Amino acid sequence: MAAGAVAAAVSGAPSTLWALATGDDPLEATLAAGSLVLPGETRRGPLAAAAVPVHVALSLSWGVVLARLLPRERPVAGGVLAGLAIAAVDLGVVGRRFPRVRALPILPQLADHIAYGATVGLVLARRRRAIIRP
Repeated sequence: MAAGAVAAAVSGAPSTLWALATGDDPLEATLAAGSLVLPGETRRGPLAAAAVPVHVALSLSWGVVLARLLPRERPVAGGVLAGLAIAAVDLGVVGRRFPRVRALPILPQLADHIAYGATVGLVLARRRRAIIRP
């Protein structure tokens, strides 16, 4: 859960930076996440508020899954691959049913997922090393 929490905090950086660089709304990915639980809502406040528990729950859950599945050798590389697999599920399977998610630019979203997986792998590697050292 710790790895998922750290990754949750940093994984949105690529799409946020992309949005700022291109003049797009940096909160659009957040609003899209909120639309998963409030699909008919258009107001920014309720969508942003709904996005927080969605993002936290997904990030912590995937963190637990990856803690079990990522290899002990090269967990960051494994995390990158896992991030791409998660993106396939999040964006390709689930997200395609939601217009706001479907409308997001794909490359920044892939970068967010890669950042998530790599961060989980990095945190897991550090925690595992700390456990091994007396």
